[in-house]
Amino acid sequence: MTWIRPYTVDVKLVVQVRLFPAAGQEAALRDTLSLCNEAANLVSGEAYRARVFGKQALQRLTYGRLKGMGLSAQPAIHVARKVAGAYATLKANIRAGNLGEPGSKRRGKAEAKPVVFRRDAAQPFDDRCLSWQMRTRTVSIWTIAGRQAGIRFACSEQQYATLVAHRRGESDLVCRDGKWFLYATCDIPDVEVKEPDGFLGVDLGIANIATTNDGARHSGKGLNRVRHRHQRLRAKLQRIGTKSAKRLLKARRRKEARFAADTNHRIAKQIVTEAERTGRGIALENLTGIRDRVRLRRPQRVTLHSWAFHQLGQFIAYKATRAGLALVHVDPAYTSQGCSTCGHIAKANRPNQSTFRCTSCGFAEHADVNAARNIATRGAADWAAVSLPNAA
Repeated sequence: MTWIRPYTVDVKLVVQVRLFPAAGQEAALRDTLSLCNEAANLVSGEAYRARVFGKQALQRLTYGRLKGMGLSAQPAIHVARKVAGAYATLKANIRAGNLGEPGSKRRGKAEAKPVVFRRDAAQPFDDRCLSWQMRTRTVSIWTIAGRQAGIRFACSEQQYATLVAHRRGESDLVCRDGKWFLYATCDIPDVEVKEPDGFLGVDLGIANIATTNDGARHSGKGLNRVRHRHQRLRAKLQRIGTKSAKRLLKARRRKEARFAADTNHRIAKQIVTEAERTGRGIALENLTGIRDRVRLRRPQRVTLHSWAFHQLGQFIAYKATRAGLALVHVDPAYTSQGCSTCGHIAKANRPNQSTFRCTSCGFAEHADVNAARNIATRGAADWAAVSLPNAA
């Protein structure tokens, strides 16, 4: 169970801003990103051969070679740290079983070679290499062709206010589809978590993306229709295989992701706003490993594996934390089969996707609403347990 105590918490946000470099500046940024990732691949190979993965040890092992490639001191340090972070992530994924069991083909492939970085993979910069001029909305960035000053950036007014007040630490330089971005880390300190007056339970699903115990249902019909259309179009273009078809595939590859993220943001905002209005906390299902646990027929697997459960949960979590709302992740076991009135659990309680009818007490409700009520009840119980004075 994941929970937040009713005191204060620090919130970390990442603000994305768009860069508009001139032609010469863009060439310098591109060459710098390319060299940094070439250096990262060199460091990754050395780390794999020497079995050295710690930040400091890897920096000592490769610093001289990185400097010889044309990197300044801070970028060289950040390249070594980026590689160390990539191996730490790989190790965590292996430990968590995300790459399969020991001896599996996928896990063996990941362990059999060094981590590889794309030529345009993101590169972190700290305040020694990157400075922000908020008044003029420009940045100055170190490159291998010298420092590039006066690069314009653009973002929303809300993002700009967050940058001015809370930007701290590193920012990542990203090139995506020929466009340049900075991902800036912002620390928002000491958000007070209010004691909740009950919990708003949220059931996540496919037919209904999110359903609350108040009865609000956010239908997945429109999103699934868009996804199926994209899936059919991708298959058609892949069969054609011409240069024009590949160009269209490249242009469309992020449209579905943007649409899904926008949908998730709007749903998360509505849920958090309702919880804040009523003074409640939010209870979510802990869906870790859902793709491994759930067994579906072949036509349903694409829908399950393309649905961003984790993203929606993240959006709800960070918006709730910013608003100072209590947040609890509960065990989802039998929430769809258990009666929210009498607690009776049986497969027969749910004769179809949308219907819940208790075979013990006769209680009837929409199946997703009933599940959300169970989640809300578990959220309140879990919060009460961890909020006791002698709780660990």
